[in-house]
Amino acid sequence: MNKNNFLKIGITGSILTAVCCVTPVLVILFGVLGIGAMVTYLDMVLLPLLAVFLGITGYGYWRTSRNE
Repeated sequence: MNKNNFLKIGITGSILTAVCCVTPVLVILFGVLGIGAMVTYLDMVLLPLLAVFLGITGYGYWRTSRNE
């Protein structure tokens, strides 16, 4: 895997997960789809997912800066 791929994946995933955590995008979408009961489980999925993507971003940054 290219050393910049970790950084790109981590940043993209972090931004998408943060948008879903901070804004009510998923709450509105789930309400429209009729599965509003799933909203209670969002924090159990999105917050660990954000931590994973931030970890990938940190690893990608460390790997990129270490080799230059």
